Amino acid sequence: MDDFIVLVLRGTQATSVAVTLDLLSAAALLAPRHGAAAPRWRVVSPTPGSVSLSNGLVLQAGPLPKRLPAGRPTWIVPGIGVTNARRGRALLAEPHAQAAMKLLQRVSAQGAGVAASCSGVLLLAGAGLLAGRRATIAWWLASLLREVAPDARVDEARMVIEDGPVFTAGAAMAQVDLMLWLLRRRLGQALAEALARVMLIDGRQHQSPYIEPAILHGGHELLARVEAEVRARLPEPPSVQALADALAMSPRTLARQVHAASGRSPLALIQSVRLASARALLEGSGLSVEEVAHRVGYGDATALRRLMKKSFGATPRQLRQAA
Repeated sequence: MDDFIVLVLRGTQATSVAVTLDLLSAAALLAPRHGAAAPRWRVVSPTPGSVSLSNGLVLQAGPLPKRLPAGRPTWIVPGIGVTNARRGRALLAEPHAQAAMKLLQRVSAQGAGVAASCSGVLLLAGAGLLAGRRATIAWWLASLLREVAPDARVDEARMVIEDGPVFTAGAAMAQVDLMLWLLRRRLGQALAEALARVMLIDGRQHQSPYIEPAILHGGHELLARVEAEVRARLPEPPSVQALADALAMSPRTLARQVHAASGRSPLALIQSVRLASARALLEGSGLSVEEVAHRVGYGDATALRRLMKKSFGATPRQLRQAA
C-alpha cells in the first residue's frame, strides 16, 4: 500500500515535483538507518503517460484510480504552475483540473490526508476542501485564494498550515517544508530530522520575510492603488481616513474591501508598505538606519528596528548584511 500519492497536472512546476520525489527517495534510503519504514509512493495524473511539466520537462504518471486505494495514503498536489489570478481562474475551469478536483473530493470524503503547496492549494480550494479551515498559499496568490475559497481562513504569512487532514504550504520551495512535515507525520520525527540534516534544510515557519507588497496585491486594483498612494506620500504616510478620502470611499468601505482582498486591515497594509520601502532602502543604499527610518515616516530608528525584527525576523543591520 502507498503512503503517498503525488497528483500532477499538465504544466505543474517541475521543481515542486522534483523536490517531492527527491525527498521521498532520500527518505527511503535513510529509513533503515533510523528504524523507520521506507515511504512508498506513486505518481498519477488526469492525463496519464508522459505529462509535460514546466520548462519542457516530462514525467511519467499513471492514471487516476477508479477505486480509492486502501490504507488512506496522503495525496500530494505540487504547485500547478499558476503565476497570476487570470491564469488561476482559467486553469480551474479546464477539464483535467476538474477531474483532479473531483478525485480530491472523493479522497477527502474517505478521510485521507490531502496536501498542496503554492498554486496547488487552488485545487484544494476549488474542490471545496478549505471551507472553514486555515490555509496558506504562495503569498502573491492569497487574494485569489480568498476569492476561490471565501470561507477559508487564509494566512499567507505561514509557511505550512495543518488543519485536520488538510495540509497547505506557501510558495514553490515551501514544498520542501511541506514534505518534511508530511514525512514527520507519517513516518516519524527521527526520519524527518535525519532527512533535514542530510539535505541541509533549515526549519522555516514564515513567508513574512519574503513578502513584497508590490507583488502581494497580485493585480488587485484596490490594493495596488493603496500601495501607490502610501508610497507617494512617504515620509508622511496617510492615515486611514486620508487614504479613504484619496480613494473616494468611506473608511468602513475601505476596511471591508481591503480585508476581503488581503485579509489585512488598511493600517496593517500601510505598515507593510512602509516596512518594504525601508527594507529596499537598507538593501540598496548606504543610508543610515536613522535616515531610512525618517524617509519612511518613523520618528526614530528604535521603532523601525523593533518592527523589522517582528516582521522579517532580522534587524536592519542583518538585512543589510544579507543583501
